[in-house]
Amino acid sequence: MTSNPSPYDAVVLAGGGARRLDGADKPGVRIGGRTLLDRVLGACADAATTVVVAAPRPTARPVVWAREDPPGGGPVAALDAGLRHTTADRVAVFSADLPFLEAETVRGLVAALDGAGGSGARRLDGVLLVDSGGRDQPLVAVYRASALRRELDALGGLVGLPLRKLTAGLELAHVPDPVAAFDCDTWDDIATARARIREHDHVLDEWISAVKDELGIDLDVDTKALLDLARDAAHGVARPAAPLTTFLVGYAAGRTDGSAEAVAEATRKATALALRWAEEAEGADGKPTDGKPTDSGPAAG
Repeated sequence: MTSNPSPYDAVVLAGGGARRLDGADKPGVRIGGRTLLDRVLGACADAATTVVVAAPRPTARPVVWAREDPPGGGPVAALDAGLRHTTADRVAVFSADLPFLEAETVRGLVAALDGAGGSGARRLDGVLLVDSGGRDQPLVAVYRASALRRELDALGGLVGLPLRKLTAGLELAHVPDPVAAFDCDTWDDIATARARIREHDHVLDEWISAVKDELGIDLDVDTKALLDLARDAAHGVARPAAPLTTFLVGYAAGRTDGSAEAVAEATRKATALALRWAEEAEGADGKPTDGKPTDSGPAAG
């Protein structure tokens, strides 16, 4: 993978009848408090332009809306409609039912396509994920836009065509990733996704992502440092100090420039204060805990 993959646009297909969900509004189904559509939009937030092919609805971030003609004309027609609003050389294409798609996976797909087609190698048209059953997932992929347009032009009539008609003429690389390629087609799939995000290894990251989406925050912070601060405040001061201290850290960072660096600096200061507070409690008899003068308090007279 490259650290700085090429710019890309994203097309998210959010139409369809969701027959196996009894006609429910699948993109609007919530997993971990966020809609499936918003989870996918979060994963491709790096895209220069994001096009959602569906009837407009509220989303966590701004997107361009498009619609196939006629509505419900199938995935190939929908992809064509979305592609018309893109300009980047690379286009990420996703369905709107991928609860575990993450930004790092998307960047990896873009980087894999960047790295293909070097000297002596075949030129790839795209890179797609493969699910747990070994099936290609053409709606979890990054393609060269020129290749998609070439195949769409060759197909002619697009309404009702399956995606395999489009991808059959493409040179593709296949990347197994059963988690990111997991899609929600049934209520059992929804239940599985909801259970997974509440597992111990995932629940905290999922909760933080949900809160950031809800509050409109696009900021990466050192979660471990904040948790350590909360622990130090709870143990060294009092339990209620933990949430209050982390709130004050966020407020202090917001009063500066609100950056990750500002959060880190406020966290450092508050952690040092909590540790000094705890040291004083350990030396409540008035004597320095290490037997030496400290520079954190007034000098002895």
